[in-house]
Amino acid sequence: MESITPLTLGRSLTGKSVSLLPQMANRHGLIAGATGTGKTVTLQVLAEQFSQIGVPVFMADVKGDLAGLSKPGQLTDRLSARLKLLEISNWEGMPCPTMFWDVFQKSGIPMRTSVSEVGPLLLGRFLDLNPTQQDVLEVLFKIADDQGLLLLDLKDLSAMLAWVSENSSELKATYGNLAPSSVASIQRGVVALSRAGGDVLFGEPALDLQHLMQLDFSGRGVVSILDAAKLLQDSRAYSTLLLWLLSELFEKLDEVGDLEKPRLVFFFDEAHLLFRDAPTALVEKIELVVRLIRSKGVGIFFVTQNPLDIPEAILGQLGNRVQHALRAYTPVDQKAVRTAAQTFRPNPTFSTEETITILEVGEALVSILDAKGAPTLVERVMILPPRSQIGPISPEVRAEIVKRSPLAPLYSQSIDRASAFEKLKERAAQANPGPQATKADPPGGGLLGGLFGAGSKGETSSTSPPAKGPQSTRQGYVESFTKSMLRSVASTLGREILRGALGSMKR
Repeated sequence: MESITPLTLGRSLTGKSVSLLPQMANRHGLIAGATGTGKTVTLQVLAEQFSQIGVPVFMADVKGDLAGLSKPGQLTDRLSARLKLLEISNWEGMPCPTMFWDVFQKSGIPMRTSVSEVGPLLLGRFLDLNPTQQDVLEVLFKIADDQGLLLLDLKDLSAMLAWVSENSSELKATYGNLAPSSVASIQRGVVALSRAGGDVLFGEPALDLQHLMQLDFSGRGVVSILDAAKLLQDSRAYSTLLLWLLSELFEKLDEVGDLEKPRLVFFFDEAHLLFRDAPTALVEKIELVVRLIRSKGVGIFFVTQNPLDIPEAILGQLGNRVQHALRAYTPVDQKAVRTAAQTFRPNPTFSTEETITILEVGEALVSILDAKGAPTLVERVMILPPRSQIGPISPEVRAEIVKRSPLAPLYSQSIDRASAFEKLKERAAQANPGPQATKADPPGGGLLGGLFGAGSKGETSSTSPPAKGPQSTRQGYVESFTKSMLRSVASTLGREILRGALGSMKR
C-alpha cells in the first residue's frame, strides 16, 4: 500500500506530533466540545489536509464560517503567537478548491433530489408523519410504482395524493384501507413543506453524487460546502437531507474495501439533530449505514457538542476522536464529562476526566487509530491553525466562485419532464373530454380537478372551450391519447428509480 502523508492535527504538550492516518479515516470520527471551544477550526484543519492529499470533502456550513476555506488565510499577531507556540516557521496561507451548494438556490449551485429517490421513510421524516400516516405514504409509493407514475417533485406527490383520495374505494381491495384523514394530513404536510422550500429541493436535475467527489487540476480534493444557515431553521429537514445524502452514497457507490485514503469524507455538523426524536427503526438504519459505508471508501465525522448526543451503538464505531472542552457545572454536565472520558484509551500521565474541563480554546484531547486499527493513548493536543481564512467571506466573492464553477450551468435551470402530475392530468382530460368539462365539473372531478386547474405549468385550462369544431376536438383527443400511450411505455420502463438505502427500507 502506497504511503500517504498523515494528516497532522497538532502537537501534544510533550512536543509529539499527533497525526491521523489517511487509511484509517474511513473508520469514522467524532469532533465534540462546547460552543466556542474550537470545533469549527478543527473541522477546517482536517478538511484542508484531506483536500491536500486528494480526498474530496462534503460539509454543511451552519454558521457561514466554513466559507473561508475558499480564501487564503492572513498572518495576524494572534496567529503568529500560536505558530510560535507550535514551533512552526514555514506557514503560508492557502485556499482549498471549493464548490458552494444551496438548496434554496441563492448562494450556491442548486442542490435537488426527487421525491422517489428520497423514498417514503425519509420523506415521512420531512413531513413529520405519525406511524399511521407513514404507512399510508408507503402504500402511496407502491401505488405510484404499480401505476407507472414517476414522483419527481411535490406537485407530483400532491397529484398522487388527490388521485388516491378520489379512488380510495377502488384501491381498497388491493392496497387496504387508505384513511381519508391520513391522506389529508399528508397533503397538508406537503403544502407546508412546499412553503418551506420543498418546491426547490424536489425536482430535476437531481444531484449527481459524483459531483461531490471531484478533484481539481492539481489533484486536490474539492471541498463541497452546503449553505445550511437557512436550512437549519427546520432541524428535521436539515438532518433528513444530510441523512439522505449518506444513504445515497451507501446505495450507489461500489464496494472498494480498505483504501490508502477515503474516496470522500463527510462531515456531519450539528449531528445531535440527526438523532433527536428519531424512531428506533431509523436509528438502527443509520447504524447500519455508518457500519457498512466504510467498505464504500467513505469516512464520516460527526460534529456535535456532547458525545451523549450520539447513540452508543454508533459512538462505538467512531475510531478517531477529537474532544474539545466540556463544562461541568451541573450533574448532567458532569455525566457528559465522565462519558466523554470513558470513550478514550487512558493516558497514565494525566486524568482524562479532569483535563476535559480545563482545556483552553484550540486545545483538545485526541485519540486516533494506529496502523493496526487500535486507538492510541489519549493526548492533550494544541490544534494547528488552518491555512485558509477563518470566518465567512463576502457575498460578492461567494457569488463569483459559484459563477466560475463548471457545474453551475448543469444545475442552474430546472427541468420539468412528464411525471405523475402530467399523466394524471391527461387521464382526467381523457375521462372528461373538452365539451363535457365545465367549471362545476372539472376533469377528474373533486380535488383532482381543482389541483389541475388553469395556469398549471403554463398550459391552457381544461375548462376552456375547444379552439375549433368537433373534428379538431377529436384530433386533439387522438393526439393526446397517442402521447399518453408513448409516455406510459417510457414511464413503465424507467419508473423503478433507485432510492437510497434509508429511503426504501420499511420501518
